[in-house]
Amino acid sequence: MKTVEEKSKAIQKAALVFAIGLSSCATTTIDEFRQGQTGIEADETIVILGRREGSSFETDSDFVECVGERMGQGDNSISVVPEREFIDAMFPWFEPRNAPLRASDLERFMIEDIVARKMDEFRIRYMVWLEGETETDRSGSLSCAVGPGGGGCFGLAIQEDDTNFDATIWDLESLRNVGQINAAATGTSYMPAFVIPVPLPARVEANACNRLAVQLKDFVNGS
Repeated sequence: MKTVEEKSKAIQKAALVFAIGLSSCATTTIDEFRQGQTGIEADETIVILGRREGSSFETDSDFVECVGERMGQGDNSISVVPEREFIDAMFPWFEPRNAPLRASDLERFMIEDIVARKMDEFRIRYMVWLEGETETDRSGSLSCAVGPGGGGCFGLAIQEDDTNFDATIWDLESLRNVGQINAAATGTSYMPAFVIPVPLPARVEANACNRLAVQLKDFVNGS
């Protein structure tokens, strides 16, 4: 007769096989619309800002930071001014209630001494506005309990993520909107549990961040 420990190990092994069979998946699609020629010098930078409209809508700052970090890595890397550093230096011009909504609005911003001076100090050539969010739908059931013979979790939790972000690129030299890139990603994450939960994340936002950063680098570099 099997001991409790042997039964537990057998169940855990079965759970692992089941989890591998499930395997999470994610699909990412990138669309680009170009309206002007681009290019950037080695000493020039870009800034990536998230659109925020009060408490009703806020682009995730972690996603903005992720795209900026990825653009500063690998081949054709570009220097990116951190969002918070830029907004603090430009206070109050780029606070949500004051931020420009169109590239044409930049002309009146640039006549302000502090704005023009800081833009020059940062050597900013392009301003990228990110807008979007991730919608999540959860289903399944997962419960955990502790008894005289030990404890464990049982069930299957499923999470479906739908991520959609738009990046709008403004050229500060021409004060024009030069293009837009859309990153859309969908994926399903699983967490089966037979005594021990085994998370299988789809990493939808991470995939969207990586793909969008690569496309932005190529766009800004004029590739």
